[in-house]
Amino acid sequence: KTQAFRDQFIRDFRRTGLNTTPGDAMMLRILVEARGAKRGVEVGSATGFGAINMGIAFERTGGHLYTLDIDPRMVRATRENLEKVGLEDVVTVIESDALQMLPTIEGPVDFVFLDALKRDYFKYFKLLEPKLKPGAVIVADNVIQSEREMKDFLDFIQNSPDYDTVIIRASMEKGDGMSISYKIR
Repeated sequence: KTQAFRDQFIRDFRRTGLNTTPGDAMMLRILVEARGAKRGVEVGSATGFGAINMGIAFERTGGHLYTLDIDPRMVRATRENLEKVGLEDVVTVIESDALQMLPTIEGPVDFVFLDALKRDYFKYFKLLEPKLKPGAVIVADNVIQSEREMKDFLDFIQNSPDYDTVIIRASMEKGDGMSISYKIR
């Protein structure tokens, strides 16, 4: 599919409240591409808006994204949307409980996007951490509105000497933010 077709598909995308905002999705695409990421993991696909944007970047870097969701309807919608834009070979959609599936994903992983059950962010992160190589980028969504639910994750990632972390509002489309962390070693 052409980039023009994909851009139009993204503009016309019927997003639900669970989907990443257009500004955040573009930021994810830029981060994947700037990092030159080769193997990414997204926890929580919703209907695939973020996966499409990251998938475009992974296609450019020659990499691959694995996106996980526990809801069969979300998985079906994500697969259909990825096929419409020709990214089904770049993004693998996995229907599973992330806590069960993450240990089976092969490393090394150099890009992570957490956007599922907020109270489980630290568990997701700890399952992926042994697979993260230095230079990996870890993005977690909804860290302002759901700060209390992910306090363990935020306390760790902001205070660990192994990570540089910033909390930002990537877009003005919502009153929330993301943490972006860089694995130093």
